Amino acid sequence: MDESLQPPREEGERLRFLMELEFVQCLANPLYLHFLVQNRYFQDETFLNYLKYLLYWKDPRYSKYLVYPMCLNSLELLQDEAFRNCLNYPQNIEFIHRQQFNHWRFYRNNQMMKSIKNEEMKESQVELEMVDN
Repeated sequence: MDESLQPPREEGERLRFLMELEFVQCLANPLYLHFLVQNRYFQDETFLNYLKYLLYWKDPRYSKYLVYPMCLNSLELLQDEAFRNCLNYPQNIEFIHRQQFNHWRFYRNNQMMKSIKNEEMKESQVELEMVDN
């Protein structure tokens, strides 16, 4: 069969990948989660099944494409009905938003401190080894 008559399968798969990537990353936004609650998406069994399907993004082969990895945490939490119910309350949305802000606010400093501590530990281990020899 002539290849030019075949549907653009690869382009379709690429488009689906990009659309799912964009949607999964939107789940990192607490205000978007609130939008989903307000519009009753979480009451739709088909939508809940779609969220289950999207768990494949946790696989490192896919998660490496995520810019906002915290979306995976949201995706995981959305599997729980109790969490979905908590999203009905604006104060919970605000709390999630503040927690995310603080994470990003302090993440770099925390990572730098871990790195410094690791270097200090390595240096002290080398010094101990030198003393033992």
